[in-house]
Amino acid sequence: MPSALKFDLLAKCSVTKARAATLTLPHGPVPLPIFMPVATQASLKGLTPEQLEETNCRLCLNNTYHLGLKPGQAVLDAIGGAHKLQSWPHNILTDSGGFQMVSLLKLAKVTEEGVRFLSPHDGSPMLLTPEHSISLQNSIGSDIIMQLDDVIAATSPDFARMEEAMLRSVRWLDRCIAAHRKPETQNLFCIIQGGLDLGLRRRCCEEMVARDTPGIAIGGLSGGEAKEAYCRVVDTCTGLLPEKKPRYVMGVGYPEDLVVSVALGADMFDCVWPTRTARFGNAVTSSGTLNLRHASYATDFRPIEDGCTCACCRPQGDGGLGITRAYIHHVASKETAGAHLLTMHNVHYQLNLMRGIREAVVEDRFPGFIRGFFAKLYLEKSKYPTWAVGALKGVGVDLMED
Repeated sequence: MPSALKFDLLAKCSVTKARAATLTLPHGPVPLPIFMPVATQASLKGLTPEQLEETNCRLCLNNTYHLGLKPGQAVLDAIGGAHKLQSWPHNILTDSGGFQMVSLLKLAKVTEEGVRFLSPHDGSPMLLTPEHSISLQNSIGSDIIMQLDDVIAATSPDFARMEEAMLRSVRWLDRCIAAHRKPETQNLFCIIQGGLDLGLRRRCCEEMVARDTPGIAIGGLSGGEAKEAYCRVVDTCTGLLPEKKPRYVMGVGYPEDLVVSVALGADMFDCVWPTRTARFGNAVTSSGTLNLRHASYATDFRPIEDGCTCACCRPQGDGGLGITRAYIHHVASKETAGAHLLTMHNVHYQLNLMRGIREAVVEDRFPGFIRGFFAKLYLEKSKYPTWAVGALKGVGVDLMED
């Protein structure tokens, strides 16, 4: 099918499956691997479009289901899409709405036709079909659009339902391809399903790869499954996907998950966690997450993280705000400014982590980067998570060796 992207593979790690690439989309180039902040309703909670741009974000997410409810397709068509609606000059990826089958399960019923929802706003019925999802995404104008897939929890013990969802996702992709009206300006990604069953995942990979979409996502994870199982699925799928197409693992955002998943061959990630945790007063740092609401930070006048170059942490003399932990502690529970400032920091941290990973892959020193990352995050090898140790050993990096 037509493609509106260019994927330039720049480097491959000589030990792991990690890659570095440049993904050129209609609204500009995106360095891979990348973490994509989630602006569900065309707004990243806590940041203005200008502040998000200052974090060097060049690709963020909107959600089709939510934008279809409000402001609605007529408004999106009238203004000319989400880029204009949210004053965002860079790239947008839209989730098709399939995830709401899990998150809003009590409000949804899945049939071959599509998904019938009850609006969380007013209880009115809404039918989301593959055709309607694509029509909405065409109106949104996102640079990457996702197929509507049949999503169930990966931990479901019902193999028959899991197989049904996987096969339906393939059929729905065909309907999405047929409905897509703007393939020259919007890139449709397929989504690999199959739960934690590697046989189903392999079958799905074969079917989806045959459709030759511009990019490929691995879906249905980050729903409470064991990390060991998650890693097996990602490792299996990336091994079956084309080398010269972007690989997107949906819903992943913890820093250690990002590092391990890149080593397993994935390129793109998204998660609400960095912004959501900011609203609870938590700062993401290279030595772990800090709960700045804790009384111990009341007189801590250091930046959120020493050496961080985000607008909050940079000294005023370097053009930053010079925000201290003590100030965040003071406002975190009382003022929305605390959440805003931590969101700026947390998004910057995630994007900066991915920049560091990319540079390490390009310079072929990624295994050393991994070891340094885990050493700083956990301090002692005895505290390293066993799932990460096992997954990384499987791609040639032994964290426990001296």
